[in-house]
Amino acid sequence: MLSDIQIAQQTTLKPITEIAAQLDICADELELYGKYKAKLSDELSKRVSSNKDAKLILVTAINPTPAGEGKTTTTCGLGQAMAKIGKKAIIALREPSLGPVFGIKGGAAGGGYSQVLPMEDINLHFTGDMHAITAANNLLCAMIDNHIHQGNPLGIDQRRILFKRCLDMNDRALRQTVCSLGGKINGFPREDGFQITVASEVMAILCLASDISDLKARLGRILVGYTVDNKPVYAKDLKAEGAMTALLKDALKPNLVQTIEATPAVMHGGPFANIAHGCNSVRATKLAMKLADYCITEAGFGADLGAEKFLDIKCRYAGLNPSAIVIVATCRALKYNGGVPKAETGNENVEALKKGIVNLGVHIENMRKFGVPVVVAINRFGTDTEAELKLIEEYCIEKGADFALSDVFANGGNGGVELAEKVVAACEKPANFAPIYDAEADIKTKIETIAREIYRADGVNYTTAAEKAIKEIEALGAANLPVCVAKTQYSMSDDPTLLGAPTGFKITIRDLKLSNGAGFIVVYTGDIMTMPGLPKVPAAERIDVDQQGVISGLF
Repeated sequence: MLSDIQIAQQTTLKPITEIAAQLDICADELELYGKYKAKLSDELSKRVSSNKDAKLILVTAINPTPAGEGKTTTTCGLGQAMAKIGKKAIIALREPSLGPVFGIKGGAAGGGYSQVLPMEDINLHFTGDMHAITAANNLLCAMIDNHIHQGNPLGIDQRRILFKRCLDMNDRALRQTVCSLGGKINGFPREDGFQITVASEVMAILCLASDISDLKARLGRILVGYTVDNKPVYAKDLKAEGAMTALLKDALKPNLVQTIEATPAVMHGGPFANIAHGCNSVRATKLAMKLADYCITEAGFGADLGAEKFLDIKCRYAGLNPSAIVIVATCRALKYNGGVPKAETGNENVEALKKGIVNLGVHIENMRKFGVPVVVAINRFGTDTEAELKLIEEYCIEKGADFALSDVFANGGNGGVELAEKVVAACEKPANFAPIYDAEADIKTKIETIAREIYRADGVNYTTAAEKAIKEIEALGAANLPVCVAKTQYSMSDDPTLLGAPTGFKITIRDLKLSNGAGFIVVYTGDIMTMPGLPKVPAAERIDVDQQGVISGLF
């Protein structure tokens, strides 16, 4: 059996100019990065701005497990299947982060015969967007410390600097650091720390900015800290937003690539969904919607995280109205939610499946609360039995949810034809999309609405630090922003060990942080880290390159 990277390496790619031509994009509207990657120019965005919008389809999933769900694979396969049934479709995805690539997951561009290519480039440096975001973030950090070193005319309180450095790599040793050691010439020592690039506010800003002017304005609004007189200090006070925008000028442009079956794919931005808002950029999605009849996008982790944030944050800001939501589920993952160890999820266990399938049920019910038709994609694995698949199908019927078996990993677009037909039919049904809470509501009301309606919690507890943070955010006049909950992806609750559909729990809010430039309030629950660590056996140990430059082990 071929690995994902071997399948990718055996595929004959089409020149990116041919992929662009499928979308009626002219060669001079591309900024080429070799033969198979290109950035889409601002001129293209302007030219197609009056085109009719495509039907927008969101792909999400049940809560993720070590057994895997195949959300990106399903997204790619669905795009390929749309072509099989004669539909003009495009997919819009996030860019992978180097943290997971070298950490637990390995590559992150789909799998089997439903991948986005060139897979090695996408998973590694791609077009440099991640590096640009890292550089812009760390430029602001350098300007903060330089300002203090050069006399500190703003009176910044070194104990209350909120903005952290970042690195697109899992490195737990950098979570908490001390900088500026080594004497007077190196500045004033202070506590500092790093977060992973995909959790940074600069990443969120890039993904939510509508154009370069909006990008610059958002960067200027970043709250970097407070003065000794307890006054807020913003990036614009340090005159940093212009240089940061210069670093991000090209990174703001979406990237065009292709699937294994030459379906056009736009990849841009990469915020995590457990600690950020988990969606690709507004610019990429809106541009993709002008280039085809169906735009298939994805939100990270389970529907309680990525989908909720896509619908409550991204759609709210961008004015997007999704036509359908696809929830990916697998027998293996549902059995894991029913208490089966990962090593045994390939064995038939109908009783465990019955116990764990409630996780799927909660996500179906939750997505319907947004007023959008739902289709369940049963992502088929070779170990699935007919009894197990039949149980999921019967459960979907009981829930009144459309469903389809999906075999896109093994069969590419041909394995997703039934799913594509069901999704097209769902897009023709009435959709009355609305966010689940009013942004003008107070902060606690928004948090408690998500906790009650999405997580199914009995209530919310707030630490002293969280109460203090809420008052500070209110004092800054930012209480009317949406909330972005940082929560474990493994459970509907804030406890990763509570699988399935837990009840009788409360969510504990330990802290809040204002992402003023991004335009949302980050709400921290549980032990979520904004700088992950590598596992005991990182994926990096399996990755190699031979004398001919051929990479192996990426996935």
